[in-house]
Amino acid sequence: MSQTFNRIVVVGGGSAGWMTAAALVTGLKGRVAVEVVESEDIGIVGVGEATFPSIRDYNQLLGIDEAEFLRATNGSYKLGIRFGDWLEVGQDYFHTFGHFGNLFGSQTLWAQHRRMGLTEPLGQQCVPTVMAMKGRFVLPSEQAQFKYAYHFDAVRYAAFLRELAVKRDARHTQGRIADVSRRADGGVAALHLDDGRRVEGDLFIDCSGFNALLLGKTLNEPFVDFGHWLPVDGAWACPCERTGEELAPYTQATALEGGWAWRIPLQNRTGHGHVFASRFIDPDRAREQLLARLDGKPLAEPRLLRFSTGHRERFWVHNVVAIGLSSGFLEPLESTSIYLIQDGISRLMAALTAVTAGRPLNESDLALFNDGAARRFARIRDFIILHYCLTRRRDSALWRHVSSMELPETLAFKLELWRRYGVLHQYDDEGFDATSWLAVHAGMDHWPERHDPVYGEIPRERALAALDQRRQAIEASVERMPPHHFTLLKMLAERRV
Repeated sequence: MSQTFNRIVVVGGGSAGWMTAAALVTGLKGRVAVEVVESEDIGIVGVGEATFPSIRDYNQLLGIDEAEFLRATNGSYKLGIRFGDWLEVGQDYFHTFGHFGNLFGSQTLWAQHRRMGLTEPLGQQCVPTVMAMKGRFVLPSEQAQFKYAYHFDAVRYAAFLRELAVKRDARHTQGRIADVSRRADGGVAALHLDDGRRVEGDLFIDCSGFNALLLGKTLNEPFVDFGHWLPVDGAWACPCERTGEELAPYTQATALEGGWAWRIPLQNRTGHGHVFASRFIDPDRAREQLLARLDGKPLAEPRLLRFSTGHRERFWVHNVVAIGLSSGFLEPLESTSIYLIQDGISRLMAALTAVTAGRPLNESDLALFNDGAARRFARIRDFIILHYCLTRRRDSALWRHVSSMELPETLAFKLELWRRYGVLHQYDDEGFDATSWLAVHAGMDHWPERHDPVYGEIPRERALAALDQRRQAIEASVERMPPHHFTLLKMLAERRV
């Protein structure tokens, strides 16, 4: 593998390609030539994106103004996800980007809440959860500390980043790739476009989506299939007109007969989709269920996406690095696609920074890159499975399957520690912290079998009073906050240049 990366070629546009290119030209500051090759004849998967808070870190590193970003992408704010009908039909809960805190030093709030036998949702003790319940939003402050993310139009986001990257000297080459030539060591030497042009590079970043043109089709890197645990393999997507003035500051994920439906509110429209498992429901029936759920006039015909959940065995092979869907895919339940793009970019930038500083890469560096990326996929896989395996639903074949399937050992061990000891165990390369795991456990009414006796050292009356005081304080604080759409409109109006 060449140790000199003077020219980097990004294959494919879309969110993955232009996020990668923008990060490269910004972070490497002209030390490496960056070229993006994409074909306008090949559409991108983007159907509207829900993200989680790491997207803000990426935007800030690139110096992107928040209001400019929201205007360009028709974006809105996201406090988390509302899960409907996952535990049982008629019950819902929130996974938001906030913490539950402690009551008395090391006395965890959730443990005292559970000890008291309270039936009210644990989410009432979490600021962004109550904000989401009431449709309110303010930016974080010392008085209200929490994280937030966005909903946005993925196609517009890619266009926004393309303009930014090109302004920062990324080269944009349009054309369809007809062939790929190889080097003697097995790596990629050049791309051959159908009009006869040849694009050479030292390092190729495969952002070609599910097609995986370089890592999959050219290098034949094997695929690690997660389909046993995550049986969904298709999705219908359909945008519709917005109805009403208010915007929910959260993504809706509603469990259905053979999968689940999403609802993502943007400034100009609402994104709807139905993620389904074709072995448990006919795709045509899934399409009908999606259309029946639209809360406005459809703006297009439903679009069918097919996918496999899992990842390539290696992510960096020879001089090819896969980022985005070409590297793998985890179903969109927890909005992790953009995060996994960021994770790949972060690992790539760390390696390239070392190279440009004069330290050559070796096989150990590539092994660390590949092992870390694979662990990240596995950790997020386990978190997504958690939503399924705790269900009490037995009303269809899908829910009977996921409630009884054998779990990955890493998840089974975590569940055992939680059930027996109330320990929220964390591995390395986790995608979600312990608070997120707690939100799902609590929402699915899944609690430890016994309590740590030390929690009983706090008198019952004192613990109840503390819980009630915190709940009331959060309630009063949120009542004073403006609705989400008010905050969004104010942001867009005040910061317009």
